Amino acid sequence: MADQDYFVALTECHFMNPQTMSEIDYYPGVQRWWGSVDGVMRAWSGRDLQGEWPEPTANGLKPEMDRAGVDVCFVLREPMMEVSGHTTSLSTNGFMMQQIEPYPDRMYLEMNCGPMIRRGIKNAIWEMEYLFKERNAKLCKVYQPEDEGPINDRRLWPFYEKAQELGVPLTVHTGVSYVAPQPNSFCKVEQLDDVCNDFPDLQIIAYHAGWPDTEVLAALCGKHRNLYMSISGVIGYYERAPYRGYHAIGTAMDWMPSEKIVMGLDLPFDDMKRAVDYIRNFEMPEELQQQWGYRPLSSEDKANILGLNLARITGIDPSKRI
Repeated sequence: MADQDYFVALTECHFMNPQTMSEIDYYPGVQRWWGSVDGVMRAWSGRDLQGEWPEPTANGLKPEMDRAGVDVCFVLREPMMEVSGHTTSLSTNGFMMQQIEPYPDRMYLEMNCGPMIRRGIKNAIWEMEYLFKERNAKLCKVYQPEDEGPINDRRLWPFYEKAQELGVPLTVHTGVSYVAPQPNSFCKVEQLDDVCNDFPDLQIIAYHAGWPDTEVLAALCGKHRNLYMSISGVIGYYERAPYRGYHAIGTAMDWMPSEKIVMGLDLPFDDMKRAVDYIRNFEMPEELQQQWGYRPLSSEDKANILGLNLARITGIDPSKRI
């Protein structure tokens, strides 16, 4: 039922500090980064940087949430320290906390404590524990393309061990590194297998459906009870060409129940309402049910994907806010 009043929660809503962006704009790496972002936007949203986009701050996010019927967003800083020669990130966890303070029941911190190896594992562990225990952070992003090793680099094991001990769910960038000069080799889907094998009680959400290795990720989610698939970012790609989404979600549902698929956006790379409506209105074509064996999404499946799964993972109340 497209008109059902689902609880909706989205991860990976990036904010950028306008002051910081203006201060580092002269670095060549910043312009190179924007060029890569333009490519992502063309694929995921069908538009480029010349269009109008919501401001990547809480003031820009809140109206988009209301327009799209989104109850909760998990917001995180945009790091990308290498674009300025590692002098600063595009926003900090502190900036994020200041931004979301007026919206305590609508926006939650998805912290990013990286790059963990480069800054020192002990420092990353301290920040993760502090933000989780003292500042109500609900998720922690692992973004290895900007670090010095891949997802399964053993130097990260103490960080994963601490996250498992504390019960901090991790969100992990997987598939392709979409922006220059970051390497693809640090975010391969199959690297998650080692982490899940050694940390079976650590909840891990793999972002972007591991594209282009979505089938590998689906199989790993079937293998590991603690691994979840997020359709963040690529959901816009699916919406623009629906059969991509039919096959991706149909394949995922072959390997796992709907309780293991979660929503995300990767704001500001896509339109929030369009992305949410894609799942609200999702109907698996009869021809694909017959030819490929895909099953349709029930209202219960949609409720899980749109928000109930994230509520269970993070422990938040799944009551409607709007």
